[in-house]
Amino acid sequence: MQDPALWAPDQAYLERPSAARIYDYLLGGAHNFASDRAVAEQALAVKPDLRVQAVANRDFLGRAVEYLTGVGIRQFLDIGSGIPTVGSVHEVARRADADARVVYVDRDAVAVAHAQAIVGDDPRVGVVKEDLRHPDRILGHPRTRAVLDLEQPVAVLLVAILHVIPESDDPYGIVAQLHRAVTPGSYLVVAHGTADGAPEEARQLEALSRSTDTPMTMRSRPDVTRLLRGWDLIEPGVVWAPQWHPRPDAVVPDDPARSGNLVAIGRK
Repeated sequence: MQDPALWAPDQAYLERPSAARIYDYLLGGAHNFASDRAVAEQALAVKPDLRVQAVANRDFLGRAVEYLTGVGIRQFLDIGSGIPTVGSVHEVARRADADARVVYVDRDAVAVAHAQAIVGDDPRVGVVKEDLRHPDRILGHPRTRAVLDLEQPVAVLLVAILHVIPESDDPYGIVAQLHRAVTPGSYLVVAHGTADGAPEEARQLEALSRSTDTPMTMRSRPDVTRLLRGWDLIEPGVVWAPQWHPRPDAVVPDDPARSGNLVAIGRK
């Protein structure tokens, strides 16, 4: 694959760390720049479990997509998708149905360029450059409309994205707007960073994140539950990432709070 630096708009872009590319680095990916790696290493010094958290989050995404295909969902809108590397939504969904359709949405230009390179000209996968703060633009985008039939149930994936939406941008209102827009039988998947397990480390991570283009706002379990207001929660509700429908051969860690993420799936 082409060197990601060749896709960057300018040198200033390379020097501005991105949450999508930091996440890719934590997962062991190659789609990141020196600025991203530097912030990631600073974050690891504050919270050594950060790679554990990234992997737990990615594993949850895979299990969530498996669950959703198991209940008949064949359309996925992955907002804040980052870089769809190994274990991406369309790969997992197509294990159940080769015709599964996915739209990846991210505001990071390089993440979008990578996604477009990865999916190529696949007519059942779309890539949209847009921001979660504008759900109407996402839902009305020509590529979204070309790939997804929004008159049919769809799974909206908000995995590791809502914690970069500050209170001033009304994340609760954004989720409510998505709820109104999708048809009954649709699902919402949420994974959200929290300070519930390690408040001091979380405070330091929030401070460090202010050097990136996506500063973080950690939220508590009641706040994450509030984000899902109006959706019927699938059991076991809002839990730590490793606790949500672990695979039969999985060993749930003694301290699941190390995952740093609260997760849930709701149905309309």
